[in-house]
This record gives sequence, C-alpha cells and structure tokens, in this order.
Amino acid sequence: MAGNVQPLRPKLSGDTEKITVNLGYVDLGHIDLLVQDGFYSNRTDFIRTAIRNQIERHSEATRQSVARKSLDLGLQHFSREDLEAIREAGQRLDIRVLGLASIAADVTPELARATIASISVLGALQASDAVKKALADRIR
Repeated sequence: MAGNVQPLRPKLSGDTEKITVNLGYVDLGHIDLLVQDGFYSNRTDFIRTAIRNQIERHSEATRQSVARKSLDLGLQHFSREDLEAIREAGQRLDIRVLGLASIAADVTPELARATIASISVLGALQASDAVKKALADRIR
C-alpha cells in the first residue's frame, strides 16, 4: 500500500536557500527576547519577517527596477522539450529572472548552449553542474 503513495506536488530542492547571517551578541539577544516573549516562533521567523518587511518597504523601487530590467518574476522552468522547440524554431533565449530559474535535469550542455544566449538570475539558478559549466560564459 505504501508503494502506491504519489506526491501531489513534487518538492523542489530550490524552494529556499540557506544563508548565514553574522549578528552581534546584543542583536541576537534582542531576537531571543522577542522569541521568548512570543512575538516570533523562532530566530528564523524573526529574520524572515524582517527581510520581508524591508522588501515591502522598498517595493516601489524594486517594482520599477523589475520593469526596467525586463525581469520575469517567480519560478521559470525550462524543460528539454521547451528548449528543443526553441532550437527547432531557430531562436535563442535571453533569460532574465528574479526568483528561481530551473533548467530540467535531462537538458544536455549542448542543448543549453544552442538555445540560451544569456542568463541573468537574481535569486537562484537550478541546473545540472554540466549545464552551469556550459553556460558559464553566458551567466551574468
């Protein structure tokens, strides 16, 4: 029976990215105090909320910048079939993403080089090491 369980939505390993933040002891103590007093569930919750508040604070400037730089916002996935269709049409892609750009695992380095003219990602690029290496001179 357990073998019949299918995930409703495949989990992407790139849903989040772990970062390290160096804080002074007093700042860390203030965060711990707010967690202890129930304002936040843990340190990560506080830091995530602080980051989102800063992003919201600058939302108009970032909105204008996204438009000016013609960035696609969110998750952009490029499958082998997508790239093969681009190649067949004799076209090439200039990928500009704010969020996550994902290139399917079955995309060969040759196909990636043949179809992707440039790639600029603010956030994270998810692709095989071979594809990243093949596109290294095109990643901005």
